[in-house]
Amino acid sequence: MKLQLWRNATLLLDIDGIRILIDPMLGENQFPMTGNELLNPLVDLPFDRNELIEKLEKTDAVAVTHLHPDHWDQAAIDLLDKNLPIICPSAISAQISEYGFKNIIPINESIIWKNIHISLTKGLHGTGEIGEKMGLVNGFVFKVSDQTVYIVGDSIWYPQVAEEITRHQPKHIIVAGGAATFSVGNPIIMTSKDIISLCEYAPEASIWITHLEAVSHCKEDRNFILARIAENGLEKRCFILNDGEETVLNF
Repeated sequence: MKLQLWRNATLLLDIDGIRILIDPMLGENQFPMTGNELLNPLVDLPFDRNELIEKLEKTDAVAVTHLHPDHWDQAAIDLLDKNLPIICPSAISAQISEYGFKNIIPINESIIWKNIHISLTKGLHGTGEIGEKMGLVNGFVFKVSDQTVYIVGDSIWYPQVAEEITRHQPKHIIVAGGAATFSVGNPIIMTSKDIISLCEYAPEASIWITHLEAVSHCKEDRNFILARIAENGLEKRCFILNDGEETVLNF
């Protein structure tokens, strides 16, 4: 398997040559209640429009964890081939179909697609009133033979994530870091403290941190989190990719 970070939560997961684009944010969006009027994302894609189109043409499927605009935006709706397989929680499949996509693969619990076992996982996108307003979010576990990758999605660290790790035993866990926080309420994705707790719970897994420096309500940047990783001696198993960077996931 290979993993490439585009920016924010947008990833390209290559499994034996099958290219799955995850949570595409391909344009610009403004978010409410951030305490600023910055246009998101704060950074450009790491390649120009022509290269983007080439990459989209080579994509075999798209996986969508939820429909917030930093994971599924109008630019993605406009640019993606409407015949591409869209893998998503069944709860959002009808809404995605309204955008004209014709090959939707909904998941309630798990499916097998092109010999890849894909399981749906639960997440918690914040606490209290803000968490309720953020609504339902999910993640995915991708497994081929004994190679397992868990994409947590937009979730804080809470007992259900630990249960998913125990159930699936992933070698690689991809989390949304950055401590995104609105003008009220607590963080809605993982803080560096959450990430350290996850590392302690899953000592055999490699942890990959995304969702950094791309949206205006994130409070922790790469340097801050890297410093926390170093303080806890986790440099050999906790990693942050640069936008556009690709890595091979070793098992």
